[in-house]
Amino acid sequence: MKPNRQDSERRQIKTEDELFSAIISLRNVAECRSFFKDLCTPAELQALVDRWQVVAYLEQGLPYRQIHDLTGVSVTTIGRVARFLTDGFGGYETAFRRIAGQTETLNRADAQEKD
Repeated sequence: MKPNRQDSERRQIKTEDELFSAIISLRNVAECRSFFKDLCTPAELQALVDRWQVVAYLEQGLPYRQIHDLTGVSVTTIGRVARFLTDGFGGYETAFRRIAGQTETLNRADAQEKD
């Protein structure tokens, strides 16, 4: 949080909840892309994308240096993502598992269509 913020903690939480509500109101990837491109600078969006990409590699058990070589993301950022993946709030894990579950469902549906 910025140190000169005049908002109370309660107001800050309410505003944060409003942001998260706006995000979950989006219906598809195209809407999310547009929203985040409006919300974030290109550098901020790239930082988010980098962190999310790192999650997948960490879940595969790749070493930090290899992840760095594959992505160009700093080892410090990789370590930060790893720390939050294991000791954070569970957000990375929840999203990753849901996406993995969707991918498995789609792969099974594709395989059934081919049969």
